Amino acid sequence: MTGSESGRIRQWIKKDVAGMTKILLVDDSKFLRLATERALARAGYEVSTAMDGEHALKIAREQKPDVILLDMLLPKMTGLDVLKALKNDPATAGIAVVAFTGLSQKNAGRLEQDGACAFLDKAELGLDRGSGALLLALARIMRRLKLEVPGGALAK
Repeated sequence: MTGSESGRIRQWIKKDVAGMTKILLVDDSKFLRLATERALARAGYEVSTAMDGEHALKIAREQKPDVILLDMLLPKMTGLDVLKALKNDPATAGIAVVAFTGLSQKNAGRLEQDGACAFLDKAELGLDRGSGALLLALARIMRRLKLEVPGGALAK
């Protein structure tokens, strides 16, 4: 491979990664975080993770993800506190936040009032049976937000 061919390939890879929809996954459950991160990455999303609210705020400011999947029951800061902090910070206010939680659907309206763009109930997604329902639900949200839905997200 010549130097110019290798440069073109690096440029194509950068372009490909740059065009990926970036997701910040925030969940304190190590098992769920790793399994969900793997499923999202395999589907074609660029994924970062955080295990608590403070870390999530730092990563959101630094990496400016397109979407944050935010658990509501977190150590150090509740998911609601993280959501409010994100929406009150001009640097992160425009990031779409999806409540990704085991809390009852009754909380969805309140979370949307506080700035969440959608609500995903972990129990309804059947994550113990695989990631297919999550990927389909997330693809619907991404389309509504006019964000890129990778082909792998629909193949599951």
